[in-house]
Amino acid sequence: MTRDSEQQRPAPADWCPLRLTTPVAQHVFGGRAIPDRLGRTGLPDGPVAETWEVSDVEGAGAEVVGGPLAGRSLRELVRDHPAELIGARGADGPRFPLLTKFIDAHRALPVHVHPDDADARALDGEPNGKTEAWHILYARPGATAWAGTVPGVGRGRLRQALLDEDFASVLRRLPVRAGDTLYVPAGTVHSFGPGTLVYEIEQTSDLQQHAMRHRMEDGAALGDEQRHANIEALLDRWKPRYRPRFHPGLPLPAAAGTERRVLAAGPYFALERHRAVDGAGLALSFDSAVVLSNVGRPVRLSWDGGTESLGAGATLLLPAVLARATVHGPADVLLGHVPELDRDIRAPLTAAGHDPAAVSALGEGV
Repeated sequence: MTRDSEQQRPAPADWCPLRLTTPVAQHVFGGRAIPDRLGRTGLPDGPVAETWEVSDVEGAGAEVVGGPLAGRSLRELVRDHPAELIGARGADGPRFPLLTKFIDAHRALPVHVHPDDADARALDGEPNGKTEAWHILYARPGATAWAGTVPGVGRGRLRQALLDEDFASVLRRLPVRAGDTLYVPAGTVHSFGPGTLVYEIEQTSDLQQHAMRHRMEDGAALGDEQRHANIEALLDRWKPRYRPRFHPGLPLPAAAGTERRVLAAGPYFALERHRAVDGAGLALSFDSAVVLSNVGRPVRLSWDGGTESLGAGATLLLPAVLARATVHGPADVLLGHVPELDRDIRAPLTAAGHDPAAVSALGEGV
């Protein structure tokens, strides 16, 4: 691949926090929690199941809204300016490496599975699969999730249980509480809801196989032949060894008036939650792209080149080239990025006194 000439490359002043288009999925399991609980504006009427905050998924990719790079697609920026946008980590593929969503499971999501990287390449002809993590923003009392199979379940037993929709006999039911996070390796059979609002970070992929009798997009019934084929495809991608557990995250030392908590971490992504009281600032320093999603009141962001507002339930993508930014309190934000695990996760958490077992519970490879 040839690099742009210096004349074609965006000037340093052109790089600023990127506001992106956000595809909306109005699947049948959605409700109105994203506008009503998060305060997100500009959404269509009716059920809103998902807002894709940063997406480079084929056919549902984001474009820059406003600023010097307005109209450029995220895919174009990845192709033409990987170092400036993404940084050194995660810049070796054709797509932006992170997909982030708000998901309203007003009703339960379909029981489904995502392939891992090897299965995505071998079975789906795609460059990567989808490991993900869920951070619970709201859960009604008694809310639960399915995550992984119980010990001793084999392919035949799982197949029959999925055909019968007897999920309780084969899947692990976990209680869901606001503030907890679940790292879900690819290959894990899972679902969550009803009554659950989630922020999800994952590899950039829309590959999945589900076991339900209906389409999640519109509720249309599936014929027996298609449903049986879907279940066989799910079984081909299922990894029985994964039995993840919810985790409250691990705090790190932070400046006065601020909090920092690592929620999930692995080779594909890390997710953190940062808070600041009125008058305090979250000073961010980074050398890879940061997805900044606001789960509190509207906030103000500043960087060397200017300032930007960030509404409730909204997201900005901070290009790696910015290197520094400040979120001014009061603030409650989520930060997603591709970590250098030793430097960004293991070392600071160990220095903060966290046990290695607690650190490893955040995800894979830590």
